[in-house]
Amino acid sequence: MIQDLLCLDALRAQYDALFCDVWGVVHNGRARFFAACEALQRFRQAGGVCLLVSNVPKPASAILAQLDRLSVPEACWDGIVTSGDATRAVLAARAPGPMHRIGPSQDCALWEGLGLFEAGLDEAAFLTVSGPNHWQETPEDYRGLLTRAQKLGLEMICANPDIQVREGDRLIYCAGALARLYESLGGLVTMAGKPHPPIYALAREKLAQIAGCEIATSRVLAIGDGIETDLLGAQNEGLDALFIAGGMHGEAFTRPDGLDLPAIETALTKAGARARYVMAQLC
Repeated sequence: MIQDLLCLDALRAQYDALFCDVWGVVHNGRARFFAACEALQRFRQAGGVCLLVSNVPKPASAILAQLDRLSVPEACWDGIVTSGDATRAVLAARAPGPMHRIGPSQDCALWEGLGLFEAGLDEAAFLTVSGPNHWQETPEDYRGLLTRAQKLGLEMICANPDIQVREGDRLIYCAGALARLYESLGGLVTMAGKPHPPIYALAREKLAQIAGCEIATSRVLAIGDGIETDLLGAQNEGLDALFIAGGMHGEAFTRPDGLDLPAIETALTKAGARARYVMAQLC
C-alpha cells in the first residue's frame, strides 16, 4: 500500500541520498516550485546528498543556465546527471558518421565534438531524436518520416524517453512519444535515459564520487512524477520511490480532500510500477 507522505523531512533518517527528477518536481519549465527547492535544501543541510537525475536531452552542463533562469538555488543539489550525458556515450559509439536529426536546434550540445554530422534520411546511418522540432508538433506529424526511416532499417537513438512534460498549464510531447510511434512501426529504438540502466549507472558513479564511498541501494530514494520513467526506473534498480502525483499528471490524481490514492494505485498497477510513497508536490 502506497503511503501518503506529508513532508520529505520525515524520511531523512531512512535515506542518505536522493535521485531527484527535475521537470515536474523542481520546476514546470516556467517557474520553480519553491517548496520543492526548500525540501531539497533541507535534506542536504541535514547531511543528505541530492543528485538531480533528469531525462533532459542535453549534457548536465547545458541545463545549469535553465535552472539559473528559473531561480532554482544551487543549494538544492550536489550534482546533476542527465539523459543527455548517457546518450552521448551511445552516440559516441556510432561516431564518426552521418545521422538524421529530429529535434530543436538548441539541443546540438548532445552531439557536439563527437564527429557526427547531419544528413538526409537516405544518407544517414541512424536517427537521433531529442524531441519534436517545434513544441506544437505531435508524433503524428512525423509518421511519414518515421515510416520511411523504418523501411530503411535505421536505428533511432532517443535522447529523452519521456512521453510528455507539463510546461506551465500545457502538456508538450517529448522524444519518447516519437520513439513509441517508431517502435509501433517496427523500428529499432535505443534509449539511455530513465527508466533504462545507463543513466542509473552514471548516477551511482556520480553519487559515489560526491559521497566519497558507495551508498547502499536501500539508502537511496528516487523522486519523480513519471510513472513509466521515474517509477519503473527506480523499481528496476531496486530503489524506493516517492511519486509526485501532481507533476505531469496535474489534477488527475487529486480530489477536494486530498490525493485520490485508489486512482494512483490503479494507474501504477496498470503500468506495472510501484512507489513506496506519494505526495501531490514535493515539500
